[in-house]
Amino acid sequence: MTWKMLMFTAAAIATGGVTGLSVIAQADSPAATTEGSPIFGVTLPPGYRDWQFVSIAHEEGDKPDIRVILGNDIAMKAFREGTLPFPDGAIIARLAYKYESSARNNAIFGRDQSFVAGEPTNVQIEVKDSKRYASTGGWGYGQFEDGKPNPSEKVINSCFACHTKLPPATDLIFTTYSK
Repeated sequence: MTWKMLMFTAAAIATGGVTGLSVIAQADSPAATTEGSPIFGVTLPPGYRDWQFVSIAHEEGDKPDIRVILGNDIAMKAFREGTLPFPDGAIIARLAYKYESSARNNAIFGRDQSFVAGEPTNVQIEVKDSKRYASTGGWGYGQFEDGKPNPSEKVINSCFACHTKLPPATDLIFTTYSK
């Protein structure tokens, strides 16, 4: 299934069958970026937009968003089999979009009930390499806006700082596989 089909399906499930999901992707190119994130050197992997669906999440707070989480083949095998810690080579991509009310869909339903992915905000990539990233639990992090790495070391350091709040048994991963 393609990324757009997965996102459409996930949104339809999440909104009770709503059609017409609007997905706008700034970093839609399946090509890799050669620019790496600060500290870890993580890049956007080639073809990540075609990876398989792991789960979808909605975040509230200062920057409410809707996120789709995708995994490469190694990560997907580990998610499906419940393998922890994740093996080296596992890569998880988190694509975030503004969480927006859909005026069009709400007009059809006659009430405010439909939310969709709006403009993209960023893509975060986690790469498992237990030797290269030994000091951060085996994970390297990168955040990308418009296909370019966020140059802020503070932002990238905040990834590991937040993930370390998880129980060690999770291998520092927030997402669980949605079957």
